[in-house]
Amino acid sequence: MSNPVFNRIDKEAKQGSYAGFGPGQASFPQGYGQGQGQGYGQQGQGGYGQPGYGQPGQVQDSPNYAQQGRYGQMSPDQLNQMYQQPSAGPVQMGRVTIDDVLMKSLTLFSILLVTTVFSWFTMSTNQGLGMTLWMVGMFGGLAVGLAIAFMKKISVPLIIAYAALEGLFVGSISRVFEARWPGLVGTAVLATLCVFVAMFVGWKTGFIKVTAKARRIVGMAIIGYLIFSLVSLGFAMFAGTNNGWGLFPFGTPLGIGLSLFVVGLAAYTLAMDFDSIDQAVRQQMPEKYSWLLAHGLIVSVVWLYLEILRLIAQFRD
Repeated sequence: MSNPVFNRIDKEAKQGSYAGFGPGQASFPQGYGQGQGQGYGQQGQGGYGQPGYGQPGQVQDSPNYAQQGRYGQMSPDQLNQMYQQPSAGPVQMGRVTIDDVLMKSLTLFSILLVTTVFSWFTMSTNQGLGMTLWMVGMFGGLAVGLAIAFMKKISVPLIIAYAALEGLFVGSISRVFEARWPGLVGTAVLATLCVFVAMFVGWKTGFIKVTAKARRIVGMAIIGYLIFSLVSLGFAMFAGTNNGWGLFPFGTPLGIGLSLFVVGLAAYTLAMDFDSIDQAVRQQMPEKYSWLLAHGLIVSVVWLYLEILRLIAQFRD
């Protein structure tokens, strides 16, 4: 199971609807190549080929005929100049490019970083307000993220809002982890960067392959883990189970094994994101989808960081 928005992209791309091509797109005015008797050289039908066009002494007497062509058509020189011009690239055609995705990813990451720093220092100076930002970021990010995933239209304001909300959550939880295990956040950030680079190199060289079957398997595993996480969160909030960890077996061999598995899932979603970006560029999808691709990349990086944070914390506990 993959992102429903990407499923719609693939369907539309196969139908050829992006560039305006596809069944029933091309139409011709009556009289041009229709073979219905209303062409040039016919008399008394629709005005084309009326007596006087092409008659001796009329075309030759027009001084601008060589430059303008007959009947308002372009001259050979004008056509030659037009053909010699460079073809329109993806940017001119409004299509997704790597630069688009990169710039929008940097924009979203900058927004996330600003709110992360804000919530980090808020948690340090005012723990009550910091916990409020934690809750707002966690539940607000979850709601907005689901809306982005299942909306038929791409909403840039929602994508930007998600980055800001995620920053509130990441900054607050990172400060709590850092207070209990000093130096943990720096280690998690470095590990996340290393995994990101390793996954990109592995995908680029073909060592890590993304197939339709792998997407379905990973997608179902992610859904299962999401359900488990929500149930575990409920136990942690309302029952105080396992010192706030809910059903997650924190600090046990089972908990470490589960964290390793989830880190692997999060890492593979990066390869899926790289592959989705590559396909979008190849299929010349509309430029607006670069926001969605950048959003998916940010989601994967944040998820990977949080899971690495929890994994290292279990080793340090």
